Amino acid sequence: MEAEAKAARRQMIADVLAEYPPKTAKKRGKHLNVFNEGDTDCGVKSNIKSVPGVMTVRGCAYAGAKGVVWGPIKDMVHISHGPVGCGQYSWGQRRNYVSGAVTGVNSWVVMQITSDYQEKDIVFGGDKKLVKVIDEIEAMFPLNKGISVMSECPVGLIGDDIESVAKRKSKEIGKPIAPVRCEGFRGVSQSLGHHIANDVMRDFLIDPAANKEDPSFEPGPYDVMIVGDYNIGGDAWASRILLEEMGLRVIGQWSGDASVAEVERGPKAKLNLIHCYRSMNYICRHMEEKYGVPWLEFNFFGPTRIAKSLRAIAEQFDDKIKEGAERVIAKYTPMIDAILAKYKPRLEGKKIMLYVGGLRPRHVSDAYGDLGMEVIATGYEFAHNDDYQRTTKYIKDGTVVYDDASEFELERFAQALKPDLVGSGIKEKYGTQKLGFPFRQMHSWDYSGPYHGYDGFAIFARDMDLAINNPVWGMTKAPWKKAE
Repeated sequence: MEAEAKAARRQMIADVLAEYPPKTAKKRGKHLNVFNEGDTDCGVKSNIKSVPGVMTVRGCAYAGAKGVVWGPIKDMVHISHGPVGCGQYSWGQRRNYVSGAVTGVNSWVVMQITSDYQEKDIVFGGDKKLVKVIDEIEAMFPLNKGISVMSECPVGLIGDDIESVAKRKSKEIGKPIAPVRCEGFRGVSQSLGHHIANDVMRDFLIDPAANKEDPSFEPGPYDVMIVGDYNIGGDAWASRILLEEMGLRVIGQWSGDASVAEVERGPKAKLNLIHCYRSMNYICRHMEEKYGVPWLEFNFFGPTRIAKSLRAIAEQFDDKIKEGAERVIAKYTPMIDAILAKYKPRLEGKKIMLYVGGLRPRHVSDAYGDLGMEVIATGYEFAHNDDYQRTTKYIKDGTVVYDDASEFELERFAQALKPDLVGSGIKEKYGTQKLGFPFRQMHSWDYSGPYHGYDGFAIFARDMDLAINNPVWGMTKAPWKKAE
């Protein structure tokens, strides 16, 4: 990018910071930058507590543990332990599709199960109530394969001993009960909830099952595990199709469409394939260190990254799998050519502004690039420094990068950059549209999907075209285009 254009973007950031009090501006200035090609990171601070009064769009530790890591496991019952609000807010919001399951019989992903704390529970404690909830679950849902207890803020504040309850009741019912200390006030964002949830998964499912005999499972030379894919709109299924077509055997997928048996099977894989690095790299590292299972981050957004990932995965195996990867790429090439012929002329040159969660601010960049579109600004809600290091491989010189951006900042950046499309979360959707910008909800695909894999790319291209080229945008004007 030309020096003059980059300077204009730096001035844009300075103008936004000028609206803050000096102390706040100094803090927020560390989280905003214009990327210089060749930098080893994006030049922004991350994983730091949000500035009080600046309205962050982050989630909490409970959201990271319940909504991401544990909640999508289909054959466990997940208790939101605390007042009804947190469980209600997290109830079925992520579209974690499951297969071979009947809700309330052998799947509880879309159900809201809570201990419903009241004032008296705050005063006298909720341990007895938790015992009662577990007993009721066993009576009502006897086919469950285990229970998780997701503690909300009041549980940690009053010191309820969920660990002792879980240990005692687990012995009684003969099933794992995982106590997850994910009170929302812990840490700076939902990211700590991911880490806590990974540690509990390690201690209560993976390690205890490592030495158990599983007569139903016969290991093979091409066994892989999909980790950190939550099957939003069927994403994990789309990825699974490609992996199995190239000759691999997917022995489980976490947490979307996962079962307890699949999670316990993790250390038996020959390779763990991690999609959302931020949320589940911890458990992959544990399985590598303790069980010698290597792991690899993959990206199945868009044909360019799909081909790179398939070949990188194949390199971990023999010539049979390498040939299988090339066969899969060749099989879908005519389909991709047809998609690009249809949509690229309609989308080429369009500018995109992203602000999402754990991996998509970087992973979807090349998918847009395949369609001739350019990501001009991107950032994460709860990333760590290593996420931004990985992002440098995806973005171009001059890209605006923001960490833990507020609604105010995003609005000002959008007004200045004037993107053709904004991709972010549900909190940002309607305000952005009122400003006159096309929008796609990039957390759960705006009730569409899947977006992974070759089949998913066809849906991705269609949805971006529908958003950007919708005639409604020619029937209204953004506020700054209206006459005084």
